[in-house]
Amino acid sequence: MNKRKLRDGIYWLGAIDWERRLFDSLIPLPDGTTYNAYLVEGTEKVALFDTVDPSKTEVLLGQLADVPRLDYVIAHHAEQDHSGSLGSVLEKFPQAKVVCTPRAKEMLIDLLALPEDVFLTVGDGEELALGGRMLRFLHTPWVHWPETMVTYLAEDHILFSCDFFGSHLASSDLWVVDDCRVEESAKRYFAEIMAPFRPQIEKNLEKIKDLEIEVIAPSHGQVYGRPRFILNLYKDWVTGPPKNLVLLPYVSMHHSTRKMVDRLATALADQGVRVELFDLAVTDIGKMAMVLLDAATIVIGTPTILVGPHPLAAYAAVLANALRPKARLLGIIGSYGWGGKAVETLASLTPNLKVEVLEPVLCKGLPRESDLKRLDELAALIARKHQELGLF
Repeated sequence: MNKRKLRDGIYWLGAIDWERRLFDSLIPLPDGTTYNAYLVEGTEKVALFDTVDPSKTEVLLGQLADVPRLDYVIAHHAEQDHSGSLGSVLEKFPQAKVVCTPRAKEMLIDLLALPEDVFLTVGDGEELALGGRMLRFLHTPWVHWPETMVTYLAEDHILFSCDFFGSHLASSDLWVVDDCRVEESAKRYFAEIMAPFRPQIEKNLEKIKDLEIEVIAPSHGQVYGRPRFILNLYKDWVTGPPKNLVLLPYVSMHHSTRKMVDRLATALADQGVRVELFDLAVTDIGKMAMVLLDAATIVIGTPTILVGPHPLAAYAAVLANALRPKARLLGIIGSYGWGGKAVETLASLTPNLKVEVLEPVLCKGLPRESDLKRLDELAALIARKHQELGLF
C-alpha cells in the first residue's frame, strides 16, 4: 500500500497485515491487523510517528523512498510492532532523533540496542515545533505499557494515539466506514490488551478530555473521523457497569459437566439472565475476553483431573484473573469421580477478582435430579443478585 493523504502535509504510512492470525503467540487475530505510521510535514521539520512491525520494514522504507529528510521519529510505544523498524529508519535518516518518554528510551535501548545519542526525551505536556505545526506530547502510562505517550497536533486537531483506541482489523479503508465491524474489533482489542489497566486508562481519558479532537489516528486499525464514536465506547468499557450477563466457560470430558452447563444455561435464560457459553476445548479466547469485559457473573464448569480442575478450566481462571474484569460474582460447577480440590484450586487462581464467590455445585459422576435442582437454585440466586445490582 502506498502512503495515503490524511490532510495537507499529513500522511498515513504503514502496512496492512492480512494474513496474521496470532499476536504475542497468544492473542487471536481473526481479521488480521495494520501497523500504522504517520508522516507530518512542517515548514521547518518533518516527523514520522512510529514505525512498523519488523516483518513489514521493507514496506515502510518503500513509502519513505521519496521523503528527502526526516528530523524526528516519534516513538509512542516501545513494543516491536511499532518500534521494530526504528533501526532501519535511522540507517536511512541518520540525522533523525527518536522522540520518546524517558522510560521509553530505556526500553528501546534494551529491546533494540539503539545508541543513547539518538534519543530526545520529552516530558509530559512538552511541545516540539515543526514550523507551522506544534506537537504536544502527553504521557499515558499503562496504555498499555508503562512508557507510552500520545501526541496532539494542535493546529490540525489530530490525536496520534498509538495503541490507545486501536483495533486489530486489516482493511483497505483508511477511515472508519463500518461502525459495527470496527466496534467489534476495537472491543476485542480493548478486552484482550487494555482491560487490566482500566483505572489508569480512566485517568488518561481524563487527560485528553478537554482537547479539541477532530481525528484520532491509532497505530492499529482505521482512522476515526468521528472521535466521539470510540471515546464513548471507551467510557463504557472503562467506567460503565457490568451487564446482566453470565460468562460460562467450561470443559467436559464425558458429558457430565456439559449436562450441568446446559441445565444452568437454560435456567438462567428462564430467569431473564443472558448467558454466553464457551467450550474451552475449541473456543476463541479473544471472543471470550469480550464477553468477560461485560459479564457481571463468571461460572466456570470443569471436570476433575488428578484431583484438580481441568487445565483448560484453570487457564480460563488465570485469564480472568489477568484481565481483572468488572464481574461481581464467581461460581464453579462440575463433576468428579472420587474427590478432589478443583474448587480450591480455581479460587486460588483468581486473587485479582473482586467478586463474591457463590456456593459451588459439584456432583459425583453424572448429575442426578437433585444436582440439577441445585443448578436451578444457583440460576435463581444469580438472577436475584443481578436484580439487587440494578442490572435488570
